[in-house]
Amino acid sequence: MSHGNAIRVHKELTLPQSCMVVGWNEDAANLGRKVTDYLKLKLNGQEFAEIDPEEFFPMGGVAIKDNIARFPQSKFYVCPEQELMIFQSDSPSAEWYKFLTSILEVAEHHYRNLRELYVVGAMISFSAHTAPRELLAVSNLPEMKENLNQYNLNTDMDYQTAPGERPTLNSFLLWIAKEKNVPAASLWLPVPFYLAAVEDAQAQKKVLSFLDERLDLKIDFADLDQEIREQNEKLAAARSQFPQIDEYINRLESNLMLSEEENAELVKYIEDFLKGEN
Repeated sequence: MSHGNAIRVHKELTLPQSCMVVGWNEDAANLGRKVTDYLKLKLNGQEFAEIDPEEFFPMGGVAIKDNIARFPQSKFYVCPEQELMIFQSDSPSAEWYKFLTSILEVAEHHYRNLRELYVVGAMISFSAHTAPRELLAVSNLPEMKENLNQYNLNTDMDYQTAPGERPTLNSFLLWIAKEKNVPAASLWLPVPFYLAAVEDAQAQKKVLSFLDERLDLKIDFADLDQEIREQNEKLAAARSQFPQIDEYINRLESNLMLSEEENAELVKYIEDFLKGEN
């Protein structure tokens, strides 16, 4: 069954209210995908709809990974017990307004009341992984900002699209939600630049902990805590085995900038080490 040309619904649902979490697959450190994957796994998320990629993605640009063709995907999942909807997608390259409006159309069709919407985003940080992760939130309505002020996040982030530039997908989605009077927030987590191409378990935990508290999801994070410990141990081992890595990270910990060449060298060292190539 389909609603509009772009939406394919596999299973009809009618739930009284819900919140929605949106994650993009191409974030730094795969943050959006990792957060939504974790929610799907822990809360037994079931796929119920998708957005047809034809209008929004260049189908000639199919990605090949491990000799397997990977087509763009934009899928909706539901966790009925938690009254949570999850949307996980590649970033569209065309027809942004129609694509983002389709997300809210699915929510409005299946839920009489979409209470809140959260979209996860990562930004590159030039700080060390040992620095505390700070979760930033941009809200689309004053009452949403007021609600978020009670949590351990920074709601005073100011951002304006540069003149002549296109707004980000997240900003555009917040604007469309505001037009529909849906309270929404974009959650931004700065990720150390040398973890951007791998993953950042601490960043995932920071976002997920907020969602767990705000949406009362009652998630047991024991597995993710173990993943954080293991990543920290690997990074500590890299510092002990490679004095150059330790020197670069020490400088970042002292708020000293590295040169472009040093940045690139640290990225390669860390990526190779975490992928087991050293």
